Amino acid sequence: MKIRNAVLWCAMAGLIAALAGASPAVSAPGPRTQLPACPPAKKSTRPPVHPAGPASPGACRATGHILESGARIARRGEPGFTPSGYHHLGANTGGEWAGVSGRMTVVDGSIRSRTYDFVAARFMVKRNMGRGTIAWLEAGWAETGWADAGKQKIYTFNTNTKTWQFYHQYAVRPGEKVWLDLHADSDGVWSAWLWWGNRWNLLTAQRLPLGATATIEQYVEVHVDPSRPGRIDVPPVTVDNVRLQPGGGGPTRFWRDDVPTLTGSDPARRELAGGFCLDWLTRYDTWTAGDCDRPGRA
Repeated sequence: MKIRNAVLWCAMAGLIAALAGASPAVSAPGPRTQLPACPPAKKSTRPPVHPAGPASPGACRATGHILESGARIARRGEPGFTPSGYHHLGANTGGEWAGVSGRMTVVDGSIRSRTYDFVAARFMVKRNMGRGTIAWLEAGWAETGWADAGKQKIYTFNTNTKTWQFYHQYAVRPGEKVWLDLHADSDGVWSAWLWWGNRWNLLTAQRLPLGATATIEQYVEVHVDPSRPGRIDVPPVTVDNVRLQPGGGGPTRFWRDDVPTLTGSDPARRELAGGFCLDWLTRYDTWTAGDCDRPGRA
């Protein structure tokens, strides 16, 4: 599958700082900074009924404990890069859109503690800036070998801070489903939202050099510690209700096969490198990705 060919800034070993408050969540000024703090709440009991944004009924901003972690991974051609360490299952748009939203199932991968292993299910908005530089914002859930190993966490990553933020305020467990939304606001700021407590919770807002539209990705991403080769099991992750926001406004629409889409491989080919399978149930708004040999995967 398509591998990020920019400098990959990911949260591996190295700098780890525990942060309290909302300082990393909202970096761009505007109506987002006026949102009230999200109170403690249980998981949502119904799907979202309003678009994510500061004007959404009950909208708030994440202010709970946030673990921020960042370190540099070698890119292709640099010492220590292992191409087989990365597995990307999903797709990206061939054109540009103003946002993406959808639902993802949380699973328990066999991520090894104190390693550089991780599995993440996420949406991403990005732009190739040229000369090997890509600007992006991503949001989803992740399980890593270095931050609360063995636990799944809501996270964001952006190329302004070049770190991942893990949001302890939102306790997710295998088998649960989370709704996420990434979109550009009218002021050009890109924001990531989580549907939690039956309201939209703002995770982060970043002024990135993306413009009003960007390329959209939806992926399950698996990384195996290149210094410790081994098998990583990932129960199938289901992604559904994926919608795209057109540039210039207008209603969202399902990401269907009439949207120019790049998958990096033959869409008819289920099994990919590493023993992982990608099944397009409805191209491209409903799909599963994970181990090929799990029960129920014919």
